[in-house]
Amino acid sequence: MSIRLSDDEVQRLETLAARTGRSKTFYVREAVHEHLGDLEERYWADDVIERWEASDRSTRPASELWAELDA
Repeated sequence: MSIRLSDDEVQRLETLAARTGRSKTFYVREAVHEHLGDLEERYWADDVIERWEASDRSTRPASELWAELDA
């Protein structure tokens, strides 16, 4: 796998690596590890919303549901 980073991102990684004594690869892996779950959740949610909007399902206010349950 290869990735393309902007010149600014490369410079920031190089600075961080130099200051901490860790490799740029370490920090790229850390970034992926820290944010991959968030990305998965976001795109999963987008997919669910798209499927919901394409379906014939509908919603109703919670107040209607509670009124029906109280009746």
